[in-house]
Amino acid sequence: MRTSNWLVMAVLLGGCATAGPSTESLEATAASIRSAEELGAPRVPKASLHLQLAKEQSQHAKQLNDKGDGEEARRLVKRADADAELAVALARGSKEQARANRAMEKVNTMDTEAP
Repeated sequence: MRTSNWLVMAVLLGGCATAGPSTESLEATAASIRSAEELGAPRVPKASLHLQLAKEQSQHAKQLNDKGDGEEARRLVKRADADAELAVALARGSKEQARANRAMEKVNTMDTEAP
């Protein structure tokens, strides 16, 4: 009877372990980080900050997952993905702002050249 109690306890404790982030979520975060880099986030100060945070959180999540802290690893992957997506949005916004500024300069130049 005591052996079965230990067996039940081992099964219950094993069931308490939380799974780490899924392969899909890790890949999605890596893809968001690559997108941010390709859109020029490293050259946009605010985007660069969030890109760096995403990279650090992703790396830390992998380390935590390897150590068996799946719950914290999943949480960090979610944060990393959010920071990477924010870096993407900020990089895109910066490009759009630059395009708008060029258009405005063109309009202003045309206004000053008009008779």
